[in-house]
Amino acid sequence: MDDCCQVPDAKFAPVSCPSCHQNGKRVQLITLKALLTPSALPNLNPALFYAFCPNPDCLVVYFSEGHMFDKHDLKMPVFQKDGAMNVPVCYCFGWTRERIVEAIHNNQNPVQYITEQVQAERCGCEVNNPQGSCCLGNVTTFVRSIDV
Repeated sequence: MDDCCQVPDAKFAPVSCPSCHQNGKRVQLITLKALLTPSALPNLNPALFYAFCPNPDCLVVYFSEGHMFDKHDLKMPVFQKDGAMNVPVCYCFGWTRERIVEAIHNNQNPVQYITEQVQAERCGCEVNNPQGSCCLGNVTTFVRSIDV
């Protein structure tokens, strides 16, 4: 299995979301296959390259040439698109916003824990995380936003 925390192949220029025009980040096809609902999966065109739209105000999650999947087409909520406390920040190890806040208040370090799991090659971000890449950046940013 590829290292899920590696940056995906960067040979393609960033593309803009057709809905909000924000630059998206290319994701592997395996990410979409793993996370789209059974009703959305037949609309996937495996011949296309898809990108992830990180804009929290945009309903679109994945897009390509003439194809879009919104947050309702995914099996789970998307961290960047849903601010609820029970939404995962780390999909591989079940760290929700709520769990992270609780851990921080109990003097635990979720970033260290997740880093150790990644180093032990236990993550599967390409099939668990809707952005198709490592969540450590999201976790670190969220931890920094918490008032202790």
